[in-house]
Amino acid sequence: MSELLKLFQDSSSLYGSNASFIENLYERYLEDPESVDPSWQKQFSEIHNGADYETPHSPVVARFAQLAIKSQGRLAELQGFTEESVKKQSAVSRLINHYRVRGHQIARNNPLGKTLPPPPDLDPAYYGLSEPDMDTLFDTGTLYGVDRLPLRDIIASLKEIYCGSIGSEYMHIVDTTTRRWIINRLESTKASLTIEPDKKRWILKLLTAAEGIESHLHNKFVGQKRFSLEGGESLIPILDELTQGFGEKGVKEIVIGMAHRGRLNVLVNILGKSPSSLFNEFAGTSPLSPGVSTGDVKYHMGFSSDIATPNGSVHLTLAFNPSHLEIINPVVEGSVRARQDRAGGSDINAVIQY
Repeated sequence: MSELLKLFQDSSSLYGSNASFIENLYERYLEDPESVDPSWQKQFSEIHNGADYETPHSPVVARFAQLAIKSQGRLAELQGFTEESVKKQSAVSRLINHYRVRGHQIARNNPLGKTLPPPPDLDPAYYGLSEPDMDTLFDTGTLYGVDRLPLRDIIASLKEIYCGSIGSEYMHIVDTTTRRWIINRLESTKASLTIEPDKKRWILKLLTAAEGIESHLHNKFVGQKRFSLEGGESLIPILDELTQGFGEKGVKEIVIGMAHRGRLNVLVNILGKSPSSLFNEFAGTSPLSPGVSTGDVKYHMGFSSDIATPNGSVHLTLAFNPSHLEIINPVVEGSVRARQDRAGGSDINAVIQY
């Protein structure tokens, strides 16, 4: 056998994949030469070559591993991260999210002044947060505003945004873009509205008109079906704001589909139907009243009119709605699609529905 082949044969056991096994044998040899096979004793004796001192590798490796762990922990502490601080930050993030989910349940919007006890998951203690944490700075995450705030200020902002006079329930929305828009809109303004005095007077006028028509119908036509809007009069200023806003953005036609409740109020105070015509329908003196003509009952009737907006007139239509209420949705969608087709592709956004 050639010397080269013999060298390969003798050193084949030293292949790299056996390194851990051989190193373990060598350390055993350093502790007690008799604990290993004589063939290995011979090889290790040649490697040792009579050295006075040889250090086993495993304690050195273990020591460096410990140093690596400690140095990482030290680096984390220097950067402000410890296991405890990470847990606390996670707890604050969950608290913020639960205010978005459940804050509306304790919002101060009950006209009778009654308030419910806060849900357990809106209590900082539920997440392991206590009084000493109140003055600790935490990352506010996606909470709009300053990046870091004391926990006390974070909770105060959350209560102001989600537990004030406006209740916000939106976390069920699947579309992320829509949900983030609502979050930014609420949190950037802290759910507070700045309304000019003239605007306030106009809203009051609309609310007064909405309440007035219901009060008159209740007193004048006692016991007649009317599907009152009482308790939901804010629908009138909301529809007015939507119509004016859409008109300002160039919308030319709006088709509305709605059920019976509040329908008569919308006919008069949004579409401009004459109150006298409505009163005649209740009195049975209108040519379109039941029994006089073939017209439908008053709370099924539709209407259309042109409404003035800052950017021109908007044609507003309230679709007729029979007692099979769910059928109005496809009817309105079909009407809007037909109007969009008639307007042409370039003006498809000029016709909308709600």
